[in-house]
Amino acid sequence: MKSISVLIKPASSICNLRCSYCFYADVSSMREVRSFGKMKKENMEKMIANIYADLEEGDTIKFAFQGGEPTMIGLAYFENFVTYVKKQEKKVTVEYIIQTNGTLINDRWCKFLKENDFLVGLSIDSNEKFHDRNRVDYKQRGTYRRVMQTKKNFDTYEIPYNVLCVLTEQIAKKPYESFRFLLDQKIDYVQFIPCMDDFDTIKRGLYGVQPQTFAKFYKKIFRLWKTEYEAGHYISIKLFDDISNLFNYNFVGACGLTGKCQIQYVIEADGSVYPCDFYVTDEFKMGNIFERTLREIFNESSIPKRFICLRKELPKKCAQCPFLAACGGGCKRMENHMYVDADNDFCGYQEVLKDTVPYFTKKG
Repeated sequence: MKSISVLIKPASSICNLRCSYCFYADVSSMREVRSFGKMKKENMEKMIANIYADLEEGDTIKFAFQGGEPTMIGLAYFENFVTYVKKQEKKVTVEYIIQTNGTLINDRWCKFLKENDFLVGLSIDSNEKFHDRNRVDYKQRGTYRRVMQTKKNFDTYEIPYNVLCVLTEQIAKKPYESFRFLLDQKIDYVQFIPCMDDFDTIKRGLYGVQPQTFAKFYKKIFRLWKTEYEAGHYISIKLFDDISNLFNYNFVGACGLTGKCQIQYVIEADGSVYPCDFYVTDEFKMGNIFERTLREIFNESSIPKRFICLRKELPKKCAQCPFLAACGGGCKRMENHMYVDADNDFCGYQEVLKDTVPYFTKKG
């Protein structure tokens, strides 16, 4: 039995927000075609059929949806998607995940997500001050209150969700405010995603987090988290979960965590398949899911191997790192934000591991 995951962008880079740091706006701007529009129903059915062609009885398929903003394609797309999946004859376990900014979610959406067991990633950037500074609509209006209403609706409908917070340089300098927000809003599942500078940038951007700030943030968050944990209140912080699982059970819970990329199968609205959400560019297009199965795309393209082997030489600081075997240099797209700095004398991730690994391995 095997498990396959695909990340689908049914509405391509279309989004109703204009977040100041949007990494996918940067990625899509590098393509000849910036947006592939919305996936048609007949193409959606071709995609599902070709994905199922590689599955066997007892396998697991995880369908994840992202954008842009995936809800921009409309609820009917997802209703048709689930209906068509149910028509497939092979008995496989199906899991659904959707990442959303939450501004378009209403009661109909909530009922659908609940009835079909969707796990939701809900984007909230810490408190109202930080959120409304960057996560604005096309009229430059803050979206915090709309998103928090969606969170309230998820709680009412008992829809499982994780909060995703983009860790900008500004938010990372205020760890106590971020943790206080989690406690006040009773958020027990959160992922802080390091904000990245644009591709091939020479000058640092305003929002991209730096390794020193990344380390200070997580070291402070760890102390606050540990106090809550030892008082009987467990908060799932994705990076801490990943570190504990890796060092205790050798389980890799995040792509790039050990410096070894895996093919992620990111599917754009036109059916194009890419190896990673950070590299959805013309250079890394592997094939088209409307025309071939994932196995055929993987076997017939030279890009997967080239992508996996694509990496700069590790910084000199890595050679003396006690965590090198477990880290392997980490995610290549995050290298300027959570790993070794430009002066080659500081690694943010190493500093976090120094604090967390002894604690997690002690408690198991």
